[in-house]
Amino acid sequence: MSRVEINVPGTRRRLPGRFVLAVLTSVLAVVVGTAGCGSSDRDDPTTDSPRVATSARGLTLDGKPWWPVGFAAYQLGTDWQLNEGCGAQVDLNKYFASLPPNAVTRFNLFSSFATDKDTGEIDFARLDQIFKEAADHDQMLVAVLSAGEGACEDFEFKDHSWFADRWDDPATDDSPMAYASWLDTAVARWGNSRALAGWELVGEAEPSNCNDSRCSWQNRLCPPRSAEVLRKFFDVAGARLRALDPDTPIWAGLAGGGQCGSRGDEYQYVAASPGIDVLDYHDYGPRGEPLPGTATDGLQRRIQQAGLVGKPLVVAEMGQMAGSCGPLQGRADDLTRKITAQRAAGTAGALFWAFVPDPRLGECTLDIGPGDPIFAVIRAMSP
Repeated sequence: MSRVEINVPGTRRRLPGRFVLAVLTSVLAVVVGTAGCGSSDRDDPTTDSPRVATSARGLTLDGKPWWPVGFAAYQLGTDWQLNEGCGAQVDLNKYFASLPPNAVTRFNLFSSFATDKDTGEIDFARLDQIFKEAADHDQMLVAVLSAGEGACEDFEFKDHSWFADRWDDPATDDSPMAYASWLDTAVARWGNSRALAGWELVGEAEPSNCNDSRCSWQNRLCPPRSAEVLRKFFDVAGARLRALDPDTPIWAGLAGGGQCGSRGDEYQYVAASPGIDVLDYHDYGPRGEPLPGTATDGLQRRIQQAGLVGKPLVVAEMGQMAGSCGPLQGRADDLTRKITAQRAAGTAGALFWAFVPDPRLGECTLDIGPGDPIFAVIRAMSP
C-alpha cells in the first residue's frame, strides 16, 4: 500500500556510478559461480533446499501445509544512523521476538535503505540485519524490491513507459542503482536466506499515466494494451529474477481492485505469467464485509481467477482504521471474523497493514503498534 503518511527528512543522494557498477560486477560473478544460489558475504543462516513452495492448494513451508499470517511492515529498513529512512526506526530484535514462529513480514527492500546518507555509497548493514534477525527468530520475509508509486524511494511514479521499456535501463552515473541493477544485487545477496518466503517485483504495479501534478489515482489514464505491458513485465523481470534464484516464490504485489492493467479478466491474464507464483489482493473494504469489491474486481472473483490459473492468493494487505475512530480490540475482532471468512472462501494467507513502532493512537489510522490486539490474532492463527 502506498497510501501511507510518512515524513522523510533530508534530500535524496545519488550513489557513485562507478562504485555501484563495480559492486554489481562482483556480485554477478558470485552468482554465476554458484549457479544462481544467491550466496553472498553475509552472516545470516542459509539453506541448501527451498523452504517455501506453492501450488493451487496453497503454500507449504518445509514440506508442510502453511497458511501464512503476519504483518506488512514497510519501514524495517529505516536506520537513522545510516540512511535517509522512511518512517520510524524499528527495533528489529523486539519486533521479530514478538511474533510466533514462521510469521510473515512483508517489507520494503529498497535500494534507498542501502544508501549511506552521508557518503552516498552502498551499505547493506541494515538490510543484512533484517534477514539475520528474522532468521534468528524463525521468522519469514517477503521482500518488496520497489514501489509502484515510488514511496520511500525517489517518489517517482512508475508509469506505462517504465513497465513497457524502462524498467531494465542500465545503471548510469545519473541513475547508478537502476531497478534492474538493484534486482540483480538484492537477489544475489539475500536469495539464499532461510528467512526468505518470497520476492515481490513491484508493490502495487500499475502501468497507468499521471494526469495531474500529484498523480492522483482518481485521475490517472490507462493506455491501451496495458495488460499486455504488465504481463510482459512479469514474464521478463520474473525470468530475470528466477535465473538468479530459481526456488523462492515470486509474489505479484497487485492490489487486485481493478487497477490499470489488471481490471476484470485482465487480472487472470497477468496472473498466468510464469513470472508469478503467488497472487495478491489488498483489502481495505468496509467492516463486516469479508469478501469486498465488485463482481468483476472483488476478492471473490480474484479467488476464482487464482483457482483457474492454479496459484494461491494471499490477502497481502488487510487494513482497518482504529484509534480515535474505534477501539483497537474492536478492530482485532472485526479482522478476525474477516480473515476467518476469507480463509474459508479459499485465500492462502493474510498480512495486516501495517506494523509501526510509533502508532498514532489519538488519531484515526491504520497503524498497528507494539502490543496491539492484532498480535494475539496472529498468534491464534499461526500453526
